[in-house]
Amino acid sequence: MSFDVEIDPRDVGLDPVRLSRIATHFDAYVEDHRLPGWLASVSRGGQLAWTGRGGHRNRERDLAVEADTLWRIYSMTKPLTTLGAMMLYEEGHFDLNDDVARWIEEFAAPRVYVAGTPSDPETVPATEPIRVHHLLTHMSGLTYGFNHTHPVDAMYRSRGYEFGWPPGADLSRAVADWASMPLLFQPGTKWNYSVATDVLGRLIELWSGQPLDVFFRERILDPLSMVDTDWWCPPDKAERLAQIYVPSSGASLPMDPLGRHSLTWPSLLGGGGGLISSAGDYQRFMTMLLRGGELDGVRLVSSRTLALMTENHLPDDGDLASIATDSFSESDFAGVGFGLGFSVVTDRRVNRSLASEGTFGWGGAASTVFWVDPLEEITVSFFTQLLPSGTYPIRRELQRLVYATLVD
Repeated sequence: MSFDVEIDPRDVGLDPVRLSRIATHFDAYVEDHRLPGWLASVSRGGQLAWTGRGGHRNRERDLAVEADTLWRIYSMTKPLTTLGAMMLYEEGHFDLNDDVARWIEEFAAPRVYVAGTPSDPETVPATEPIRVHHLLTHMSGLTYGFNHTHPVDAMYRSRGYEFGWPPGADLSRAVADWASMPLLFQPGTKWNYSVATDVLGRLIELWSGQPLDVFFRERILDPLSMVDTDWWCPPDKAERLAQIYVPSSGASLPMDPLGRHSLTWPSLLGGGGGLISSAGDYQRFMTMLLRGGELDGVRLVSSRTLALMTENHLPDDGDLASIATDSFSESDFAGVGFGLGFSVVTDRRVNRSLASEGTFGWGGAASTVFWVDPLEEITVSFFTQLLPSGTYPIRRELQRLVYATLVD
């Protein structure tokens, strides 16, 4: 699938005049320097119906956003990792109820924080093991150092895990380090955004017998012809890579040192983030999801497995507002549940949005986002490079603009 619109949006029930509002809206972000640039896509029925872009991939060098611009997708890596794990699930490598310690012995006796300080925590034994299902749903009790809401978050930071990892650490060492620290809560009782998907990446290596990058390339990226998606940006593509920006006094400033990290191969591939991709490549991934796990005659997972992944797995069919800790999330909390690797809209009235129940997706730290709405047969993506993702309400604004284009 090329990243070119080949249909009239009216043929799939989208109003072209209303679609143009998306560009008008986000061009205003560019004009006042809140965003350096942007690219968005809307498809229906698996057909790309509209794309728009504006601004710069590198404002300081006057390089415009192009259709083939490369973006750091950060946590939009997680759905690919989860998909890879569920491909191995279908092959019989594990059961969702399996104890993670079956493969990673450091998780054999987890303990849960109950009181104390980061340097002197009080803990109790976990009442049940960390299961694979807990990793897939972020209900393991693991955390991120950048959350800054809990003493255990500070313990992660003290060990060198905040937005990165200690020098020389590989994934095996990182997982062992995380396993040595307390959990935030008893496994399966709450939701907390965490390194769980990175642990899942290590399990993929152990289940498949392949390094994570090799597994991704052979089992997901090459079969989907995602030719521009990788763990780094090679020299021959460097001109296409967008600069990373951070907010400053209502505008945005480049973070060149952080941006340059993407030009070298990372020392740790975790599965929770790290991929660089293009809008065209991610469009292929979204279309495969919309089509129930298959694209262009290549099936990655069965439609039944994907249906399980995109159902709400939170206890008592609750939403994130009722079960999540105070951690960061790439999704709304109210009226939104969580499946296996995806947020899932459970009640659009509670969510106060136009998204259909069953819409699933996720976002990345640099304000990227995607979603798939099976009821309306819509896929949507948005790319920019502004850290952090909660700086502006881009995602909800985009949602309103997109659903207002539907005319049948």
